[in-house]
Amino acid sequence: MEWWPAYLLLGAMVGFFAGLLGIGGGLIMVPVLTFIFSAQHFPVDRVLHLALGTTMAAIIFTSLSSLRIHQAHGAVNWQVVQYMTPGIVVGTLGGATLAGALSSQFLSVVFVVFIFCAATQMLFRIAPKSSRQLPGRAGMFAAGNVIGAVSSLVAIGGGLLTVPFLSICNVRLQHAIGTAAAAGFPIAVAGAIGYIANGMAQAQLLPDYSLGYVYLPALGWIVLASMLTAPLGAKITHVVQTNTLRKIFVVLLYLLGTKMLTGIFQD
Repeated sequence: MEWWPAYLLLGAMVGFFAGLLGIGGGLIMVPVLTFIFSAQHFPVDRVLHLALGTTMAAIIFTSLSSLRIHQAHGAVNWQVVQYMTPGIVVGTLGGATLAGALSSQFLSVVFVVFIFCAATQMLFRIAPKSSRQLPGRAGMFAAGNVIGAVSSLVAIGGGLLTVPFLSICNVRLQHAIGTAAAAGFPIAVAGAIGYIANGMAQAQLLPDYSLGYVYLPALGWIVLASMLTAPLGAKITHVVQTNTLRKIFVVLLYLLGTKMLTGIFQD
């Protein structure tokens, strides 16, 4: 069976929501890729690792595409990105290394818990109150380290963590979203490198056309579609109310999380 239409549709969906909400699309991409890879009969204990690695590589491109639009609106605080990036790189590489050492089932549980938490936070619009100013370099390094590590474990661009952190620090919401899109780029690059390096040691267990834990055919089609739709989502963020689309996204997250949870118990 030819799987490229599924990858193309997935890329279009995640690209749109990446631009719209300032996230890398991993919350959708990981579970859907897990289902597709399972249907392709990839090794069961490596399916989730492949989904995580491929997603991190795809986020490199979705973050660049949405970043360009947010930068055009002057919504990126580059000083914040500069201060957070060293911590992001260290944390993301550490998270990818840890993921490579964990079982697929344990990673699935971690991801499902995260996806339900993220969906609930978005549903009830649970937002931290602005209570402080941005910390200094050490504080930004520490924040980037935590954001990078968690983002790498669940293959997200960091927006779900970076936006609340910046909001606490009195950064305007649209600027927090734009800055999160920029911070997603070093997260994705470091995460992809980590998953590629860790997957190389398991090369004999992986399907053809894999670069470590990155499955190149899926990556190519996803990137092609997502780079076309991410700018559309980013433009909509700046011109219309996104509440309805946000609710649709939340429902989709609950459905995907439930499907993954069912699969864990079946295994």
